[in-house]
Amino acid sequence: MTSVFDVAKYILDKYGAMSAMKLQKLMFYAQAMSLVWDDVPLFDDDFEAWAKGPVCRTLFQAHKGKFMLDNSDFLEKYQPDISRLTNEQKETINVVVDSLIDLPAYKLSELAHSEAPWQNARRNCSPDARSNTVIPKEEMMEYYAANW
Repeated sequence: MTSVFDVAKYILDKYGAMSAMKLQKLMFYAQAMSLVWDDVPLFDDDFEAWAKGPVCRTLFQAHKGKFMLDNSDFLEKYQPDISRLTNEQKETINVVVDSLIDLPAYKLSELAHSEAPWQNARRNCSPDARSNTVIPKEEMMEYYAANW
């Protein structure tokens, strides 16, 4: 199976520099639509309902402290390999990112905030804890199958 780092490298290499927040949101929507269209996740890692929208903690740990991701070099220590992506996966990623790439990161965040998967997970977050609640893949699949 592909890793979150494989997908991040593919997006950054194909679409160029972007903010870490924008990459996180594009990855979230690519994962959601892979669940809907391909019936499988792009990668195993989960997204959590953070205050500024869905975040994959594994990817966050890789880019922590960086606002702009000028290229995919920060991923090299994770040995990403875009050759692990199938043509079907690339097609899913391309359709999703092509449709959202022109939106600024804050708009993608606002979009996620308006949708049930993030809202429901946030309701389950402990207000006094920094940890966040996982957005279940099953809920992502159900919601986006009905609403994309």
